[in-house]
Amino acid sequence: MLGNFINESGETWHRWAGYIASAIVLTRLLWGLIGTRHARFSDWFPTPGRLFPYLKALLRGQPPRVLGHNPAGALMMLLLMTLVLTLGATGYMMGLDAFWGEEWLEELHEGFANTLIACVGLHVLAAIVESIRHRENLPLAMVHGYKRLDSASHEQDQ
Repeated sequence: MLGNFINESGETWHRWAGYIASAIVLTRLLWGLIGTRHARFSDWFPTPGRLFPYLKALLRGQPPRVLGHNPAGALMMLLLMTLVLTLGATGYMMGLDAFWGEEWLEELHEGFANTLIACVGLHVLAAIVESIRHRENLPLAMVHGYKRLDSASHEQDQ
């Protein structure tokens, strides 16, 4: 898969991609503590009290629009961050003497990489579907941090 393509390009690039991805996630974790309102974990963390009502509304075809992360997207975000950090940790471990050449660790790393690729694809698809449904560019909102503030979009500021 894609992981093999990246790995075939050279170990140095692969290693640095892991370091950079891990650093980005660690930065995002820090931003979740000190960032702007809708970036903070306290605003969007998918507690059962937030997640289950949202999923019920989603199954009815009536999920509320939220200005920050919706609970399902928040759950995916946590999964993506966990996968990236797990990939970073298992990749780092493969370079240690204690784990050098361990096939189980390489297979675990590859399995996490393939899971990450699938989750990224699902996340992108969901962002496209939600962008169309709410008639707003969610990927662009993720970059600049702002969503449309009009009552016609049935927003719910949680």
